[in-house]
Amino acid sequence: MLFSCLFQSGIKVGSRFVWRTALGLLVFLSPLVSQAEWHQASKDIMGTRITVEIFQPDAIKASDALNAVFAEMHRIDALMSPFKPDSLLSQINRDAYQQAVALTDELYALITQSLQFSALTKGAFDISFASAGFLYDYRNNIKPDAKTLKASLNKINYKNIHLNKEKKSLKFSRPGVKIDLGGIAKGHAVDQSIHILQSLGIKQALVTAGGDSRVLGDRQGDAWKIGIRDPRKRNTVTALIPLADTAISTSGDYERYFEEDGIRYHHILNPKTGDSARELQSVTIIGPDATTTDALSTSVFVLGKQAGLALVNRLPGIDAILIDNKGQLLYSNELESLTEQ
Repeated sequence: MLFSCLFQSGIKVGSRFVWRTALGLLVFLSPLVSQAEWHQASKDIMGTRITVEIFQPDAIKASDALNAVFAEMHRIDALMSPFKPDSLLSQINRDAYQQAVALTDELYALITQSLQFSALTKGAFDISFASAGFLYDYRNNIKPDAKTLKASLNKINYKNIHLNKEKKSLKFSRPGVKIDLGGIAKGHAVDQSIHILQSLGIKQALVTAGGDSRVLGDRQGDAWKIGIRDPRKRNTVTALIPLADTAISTSGDYERYFEEDGIRYHHILNPKTGDSARELQSVTIIGPDATTTDALSTSVFVLGKQAGLALVNRLPGIDAILIDNKGQLLYSNELESLTEQ
């Protein structure tokens, strides 16, 4: 749910606000009548900062709820991390060409959903991007040479991923294929966490995992205020969006990147080229659940502004804010109409 009067451009982060999350999304908190009933905690899990805030008058129940969310994040990380050698995802990348790998129901469902996004976006969203993605090391400014990158491109194709519905298993049809759920797993983890909080009777909450957030209810009659940071000015907010009962995800070229010879190499790769997509600096998607917004923010970033907005405008219940490579803000149709009011 979006509240009216959504946008305030160029809002600086100042003493009136608290900066709660990093990467693409910033959360600004309004004064509350009873701060003691609000409980907040943050931990670094899944390679990012996880922030949880809930309304719960009982401090013991609040602590249990926060711990339940962090336990869920750890569980999903252990299952889906490409960096943990004992994760099921790592086993898939090692073995799935030689033999079918049995999946959990959860992982089967999420990979199925990933392939559906691949079909929807005509390959702009493709978890097999990792077949080239592993060649990059953004921390150490390493990228593949042109020959090595070209050799990896025939491995990037979601159609190389074959699921067996009856056996709940996965097999690759080509050697060297790797998958990475980085474009959808954090959104899934946020949604799972919200479901856990709902099962515990929590009716007002925020769960954030890096650039992916979902809010449950409102903040005692006020909106949750989610800010989109300026991709080139870390402490400046480009848009401030009041939200309730919805999800929001931002993908940006400033999360993991390095620059060489004036070119920015970042982690959002175009599956067709194996190189960074560069038509946009930031994409924010607003929608009903974080799994969807996470996948679509990556998809639209790769598609670019024209094709990306065209996709969003075809999808009911989905809105988008784009920042192109010249710093211009672009909105999907419904938000564009709101900004003109």
